[in-house]
Amino acid sequence: MGICRDGPDRQEKKLGGNRAVLFVYAMEGLENMAFVSNALSLVTYFYGYMNFSLTKSATSLTNFMAFSFLLALFGGFISDTFLSRFKTAVLFGCIEVLGYGLLTVQAHFHQLTPVPCKGVAPDQTNQCESATGSQEAFLMVGLYLVALGTGGIKASLPSLGADQFDQNDPKEAAQLSSFFNWFLFSLTSGSIFGVTFLVWISTNQGWDLSFGVCTLAVFFAVVFLCMGKSLYRIHLPKGSPLLRIAQVFVAAIRNRHLPVPQMIDELHENHDRDTGKQDEILKRTDQFRFLDRAATVRTNMNGASTSTNSTGPWNLCTVTQVEETKILLRMLPIILSTVFMNTCLAQLQTFTIQQSTTMDTNLLGFHIPGPSIPVIPLLFIFVLVPLYDRIFVPIARKITGIPTGIRHLQRIGVGLVLSAISMAVAGVVETHRKSVAIKHNMVNSTDPLPMSVFWLGFQFAIFGAADMFTLIGLLEFFYSESSAGMKSMGTAISWSSVAIGFFISSATVEIVNKVSGGWLASNNLNRDKLNYFYWLLAGLSVANFGLYLICSSWYKYKTVEVKRVENSGDGDDKGKITLVEV
Repeated sequence: MGICRDGPDRQEKKLGGNRAVLFVYAMEGLENMAFVSNALSLVTYFYGYMNFSLTKSATSLTNFMAFSFLLALFGGFISDTFLSRFKTAVLFGCIEVLGYGLLTVQAHFHQLTPVPCKGVAPDQTNQCESATGSQEAFLMVGLYLVALGTGGIKASLPSLGADQFDQNDPKEAAQLSSFFNWFLFSLTSGSIFGVTFLVWISTNQGWDLSFGVCTLAVFFAVVFLCMGKSLYRIHLPKGSPLLRIAQVFVAAIRNRHLPVPQMIDELHENHDRDTGKQDEILKRTDQFRFLDRAATVRTNMNGASTSTNSTGPWNLCTVTQVEETKILLRMLPIILSTVFMNTCLAQLQTFTIQQSTTMDTNLLGFHIPGPSIPVIPLLFIFVLVPLYDRIFVPIARKITGIPTGIRHLQRIGVGLVLSAISMAVAGVVETHRKSVAIKHNMVNSTDPLPMSVFWLGFQFAIFGAADMFTLIGLLEFFYSESSAGMKSMGTAISWSSVAIGFFISSATVEIVNKVSGGWLASNNLNRDKLNYFYWLLAGLSVANFGLYLICSSWYKYKTVEVKRVENSGDGDDKGKITLVEV
């Protein structure tokens, strides 16, 4: 088939497409099955098997989750700078397999874990044997190898799948949008198995078997991805995007005394591209005009450009390189205005599971474990994604003429609105739960209330819809708007919103407790004012949405010039540059 080069040339037209992304879906489903099951139940392992305190268990899990998403930035940097997205996904997948393997070994051999707290009263767990330094170090090595592995996969795998479609081709642009929807579907499918099947294994069959299944799942995920190698469009790395961005700032500072030309043609740009591939030239925008000095050519007294060392990469950059930097700066307010939604997600996951422990968890004679409660929004997304992709998008496409149905920023905004509604509904449900506790004189009781746990499904279902709009909207937005040389970094930045949200979730609770006088301080949900906390989050979510509207209205979508190579029929290649607005 020849060598895979950047952009779909005549050979690459035979590659990519929906056949290739089937292997991407398989890897995402299997890898996320392992990750989500542990994200919800590891706190039990820390507390019950490693003898961590409740506070340390919760903090360890929060840090693990945050670093898993934050390390996506490292994976994106590796993918864009040194390795192709395919090789990056395979490499980090192997790292994740190693991490789960170490956790399996530790859970299986009792010498690597402290003596379990058997027969110790709940208020005397501080007398349990703590994990030794070597045991805790073994745990952390395995745990953070998993975090590093999943972070690299989260950065490279969505980009690898999206690379199989040409976003500048109207037909393939629609397929690209559909890919992100079905990517979420595969992610959700894996998550459903994780929060049910794997959580059941860890609860009833042992953690060594659970971690062992995770190891095999990620191993086969890597195998499936490799099976599709002959079908992929492989985009080679274009060098460090961080280096290119640094060059723009340095060049702009060095040229700060130069006047910015009024004519765009007077700014430096490289139009002499290789004729064997498609490439993009970003069109100049008016925002951040001070950076345009990085592309300003130094001239002598006669108006001719100088031929000194002032034309080096740290003194003179192309307009495309400058615009690449501008795109990143424009994206930052967007990502920051979505962080609070993920803070709400962290609170919803922790407090909702605590609420479930005070409610009736029986369904048709079956007991539903607390960590499996998040299956409710996952099932909702599982049903909603096909309806969105097959019904809503085609109808919206006919109305708007946009291949994705609605623009990326509009999709993210819908998710933020639904997030605020979810928090308000959570406040109403919690108010009703507390009224049931008061009505039955169970405020100080630890027995389950006569109220079904599926009342929590309302807030979870709405937030699941919010996640569908915002999470995939962010991934698609950052991939589409990033320059060709930083696609993986773009998708990694979208995951960083989740990381920051988890990092500040604990601080949010502490601040609210201090300011409110202890809404969440009594360690009893029947006496706490969790409903007030939810309503506060709803109000802050509305304010955050207002901030998002300002940021999104200020954002300008990129415009590119795409150089396509066409065969003239007589053996000569003729390049035609067309302007495509993305």
